[in-house]
Amino acid sequence: MAAVDVETYPGASLGLPETGPGSLAPWRNRVAALIVDWAASMAFAVGAFGMGVLRDSTWRAQTPLLVFFVEASVLTMLMGASFGQLLARIGVARLDGTPVRWWQAVLRTFLKCLVIPVIVVGAERRNLADLMLGTVIVNRR
Repeated sequence: MAAVDVETYPGASLGLPETGPGSLAPWRNRVAALIVDWAASMAFAVGAFGMGVLRDSTWRAQTPLLVFFVEASVLTMLMGASFGQLLARIGVARLDGTPVRWWQAVLRTFLKCLVIPVIVVGAERRNLADLMLGTVIVNRR
């Protein structure tokens, strides 16, 4: 009978540590970060463009998504994490250990805005966007 290779913890097959910085981020932190990012984007959009953001079916209705896209892209480029991810102490990392490139941050956020590539999740809690870009969400602490 052949031996079965059993991974002992999530992230082991990616070479990530079991705990601490660089380990695979738990779902609760990822969901919390997304909620914080969206709430902050919504609050900023309402503050900048008025209550029409919540009621109108004009261009104003799209401003929270645009704010989210800019916020998440820019902060991921500069700090390796969006606002919500920073608060949740998680971030985006490349599997090869190099920093996330600007175009990867922008493309990853664009795919997140499309929703489907982010809700299709594979092994090691990696969505389609992460699989395409060679990234993973890890703990920062």
